[in-house]
Amino acid sequence: MRKILFIFVLSCCSGILFAQDTVFFDPDTIDIKDFEVIKSIVLDGKKVPHSVIRAVQVFPHREFKNKRHARRYGRLVRNLKKVYPYAKLARKRLYEMEVHIENLESDRQKRKYVNQVEEELKEEFEDDLRNMTYTQGRLLIKLIDRETGETTYKWIKELKGSFSAFFWQAIARIFGSDLKTEFDKSGGDRVIDEILILIEMGMI
Repeated sequence: MRKILFIFVLSCCSGILFAQDTVFFDPDTIDIKDFEVIKSIVLDGKKVPHSVIRAVQVFPHREFKNKRHARRYGRLVRNLKKVYPYAKLARKRLYEMEVHIENLESDRQKRKYVNQVEEELKEEFEDDLRNMTYTQGRLLIKLIDRETGETTYKWIKELKGSFSAFFWQAIARIFGSDLKTEFDKSGGDRVIDEILILIEMGMI
């Protein structure tokens, strides 16, 4: 079994230079940029290459009942490609805000900081968000929950207070949205989750 594993690793590492005690390059025959030095381990008294391979999820080939379903899937992919970067950015900014707020002493300082960040985000992203469709807006609400583990309603309530959360929830309801929407990875949002993984892997 170990010999099979060793052969498999060698076959997968074509074009990779295994780390040894001393490595010599002949600049006339080798382009160093084409190689990567990796660590080695001792197995049965011999040095073998050792590298952590990133896990890859594999999904079955998707088949569609008809062209309408295929077009719907294509629209979903395009919409997710548009809103997913904003969800990831929201995760980054929200966590940064949490860390900063923890170091503020008074509620007044916290409110001032939150309002300042809110104005900065409006100036930077308001036009982009206004140009989103209702469908893209609903997807973004779901993805914020996926990325942060908390709903948009919860974040507004925590950062702006219960009244603001109630107000924006009422506005969202008018447009057919719900700020309390959660991401259901293993249920109704399974296809969305698969698409996001494929986007991260650069496969779609």
